[in-house]
Amino acid sequence: MVKILNKLQSNLAFIPVPGNISYFYNFGSILLTCLTIQIVTGLILSMHYSPGVNNSFESVELIMKDVSGGWLTRMIHANGASFFFISIYIHVARGLFFGSFMNLGVWMTGCFMMILFMMTAFLGYVLPWGQMSYWGATVITNLISVIPFLGEKGVQWLWGGFSVSSPTLSRFFTLHFMIPLITVGFVMGHLSFLHHTQSSNPLGLSPKANSVCFHPYFSIKDVLGLILFTMMLSWLVISHPYIFMDSDNFMIANPMSTPPHIQPEWYFLFAYSILRAIPSKLGGVVALISSIGILFTLPAMSSGLGSKLSRFKFTRKVVFTILVTDFIFLTWLGCQPVEPPFVSLSQFATWTYFISILLLCI
Repeated sequence: MVKILNKLQSNLAFIPVPGNISYFYNFGSILLTCLTIQIVTGLILSMHYSPGVNNSFESVELIMKDVSGGWLTRMIHANGASFFFISIYIHVARGLFFGSFMNLGVWMTGCFMMILFMMTAFLGYVLPWGQMSYWGATVITNLISVIPFLGEKGVQWLWGGFSVSSPTLSRFFTLHFMIPLITVGFVMGHLSFLHHTQSSNPLGLSPKANSVCFHPYFSIKDVLGLILFTMMLSWLVISHPYIFMDSDNFMIANPMSTPPHIQPEWYFLFAYSILRAIPSKLGGVVALISSIGILFTLPAMSSGLGSKLSRFKFTRKVVFTILVTDFIFLTWLGCQPVEPPFVSLSQFATWTYFISILLLCI
């Protein structure tokens, strides 16, 4: 037992990390905390949720009104997802700026986890069976129909019929429960690669240069970050629990009534805006997939040492600022109606998004 504790201590507490990493590196531990919170609260909610056209909306109402602490559990789960994606996007932005995509194993496992988290969030958005849940599921799953020969059959197989219905909810509920457990395996791989290569040095130097022990120097910074995260999440859940929710989703799904403006959750709006910017349905789906898929290509397109040193150039900082601004702009455009001038602006912002990411890896 003593040997095991010593091994854990040497691999966790005394792991060497660059002495000059900033608080932006805290978002890794915050994401791990978010994942734990989402799994625990999701497990509790699954004990009271009943998938089905006639049961889903009522079971959510039951959780909110009759289950002891149910409203708190659901609000933590729902708002925790928003905090989760805020942390993910900041974590990815930090990796883009500091050239973390040069650590191939860490970057690739992180990209795969991001896709799995997005899949899980989309599936969870459908489960309450509100108006936006139904129509969002209908629109997004219909994108599979662009696949030649197999598209239409694939959509019907996913639906379990000719429309989003009870079989769809049962399948989505199962996948929403299973994918996070699969993601835990990717988290272990991500941490294993990170332990092997160490955190990237913000100065572009070797990670072993100017290294210090993780504990107590950076464990204290992680604890401080987690305390601030907990305070912000608690304040949001208690004071503004519905701020990230769509008002249409408080009404039960009605296939005979289409909302005036269909849109996903806010953390998907940037991708939704890219999807709508392309007039062709196939082109929009390709652009949508490329908005995340481009991250996988960065290690191959990077210029190595030059990319590490170029982070200090003024032009790179300008490009990064443009990318962050454009991402926020795309998110805003995603909740606007599909009409002039928003369509043209979305097309311009889409080109800016892809060009900015490519310029960052040069």
